Amino acid sequence: MGFNYSITKTSTPKEKPDEKHLGFGKYYTDHMFMMDYDEENGWHNGRVVPYGNISLDPAACTLHYAQMSFEGLKAYRRPDGKVNLFRPDMNAKRLVKSNERLCIPPIDEDMFIEAVKLIVAMDEDWVPSEPGTSLYIRPFIISPEVSMAVHPAKEYTFIIILTPVAAYYEANNDGLTASHIWVEEEFIRAAVGGTGFAKCGGNYSCGMIASTEAQKQGYDEVLWLDAKEHKYVEEVGTSNAFFLIGDTVVTSSLTGSILPGVTRDSCIQLLKKWGYKVEERRLPLEEVLEAAKTGELKEAWATGTACVVSPIGVLRFRGEDHPVNGDKVGELSQRLYDSIYGMQTGIIEPEMDGWVITL
Repeated sequence: MGFNYSITKTSTPKEKPDEKHLGFGKYYTDHMFMMDYDEENGWHNGRVVPYGNISLDPAACTLHYAQMSFEGLKAYRRPDGKVNLFRPDMNAKRLVKSNERLCIPPIDEDMFIEAVKLIVAMDEDWVPSEPGTSLYIRPFIISPEVSMAVHPAKEYTFIIILTPVAAYYEANNDGLTASHIWVEEEFIRAAVGGTGFAKCGGNYSCGMIASTEAQKQGYDEVLWLDAKEHKYVEEVGTSNAFFLIGDTVVTSSLTGSILPGVTRDSCIQLLKKWGYKVEERRLPLEEVLEAAKTGELKEAWATGTACVVSPIGVLRFRGEDHPVNGDKVGELSQRLYDSIYGMQTGIIEPEMDGWVITL
């Protein structure tokens, strides 16, 4: 590798969990990656250490002003026993953009990828092989600097932890189920000019109230509308949203309030390769609901690292359910899932050059 990192192995390896009952984020591997930043040395002291608690002063900047960023990607066990990473370069690029918005020093993209490779290789025996499972990789940056001043910190810590996980959403025997979505009108996720395009904790905590209420009403997630007019569809929960209207796939353009998802980009590229017309534009909710009534809304789905592709079967708006594709998984969303998941796990050969790294 091109970077010099120290390695300290754990003296007390953990017992591996049952791969058939992993859940999501319940178990963590034996090691983690850490690296420090200060103004004098830049990013330095990259190291693999045993997984364990970290110490923060009660006055640490991160605890008070939420100056932090994070990423999410996965490692997958191939049929031949090797391990795949899927487009980690995209996560590296997005972390740079998030850091820029949050006034956190950028991390070299190659350094990010090498650190991910190193920690996954270190705990490779934790990568599960059961269908639908993977090793979730969580890189994040916090500031341990002690200060109550509202200004960018001068010290940071970059950490990567790993957790073996099952599929984020429960699936049927076919691998996918259609979710029921509540259209949210009261609360907002993000506004143009804010941090919607960045991956940071505040974007997620502010959405919990709406998701919790939707689940109380019997729905799986919320469809966010734009912050200014409450007119245009944006994301589904923490995922990007797609709609097949007629013969055209429509997804929200990256206005600044939309997270540029890696799976979103992968879907767009695959759809174009397959000959579909794809429009990235502002999409009025009214257009979606009218298309649902006339039958022009053929399919809808959400995309993200955790779920890959999650079909949408119902949109709930102002007391009325609007079924999509008869509340069933559509052919196109199934094809996208099969293609992306197939590439990730090595079941099929990559359809796009450079998307898969095999360790």
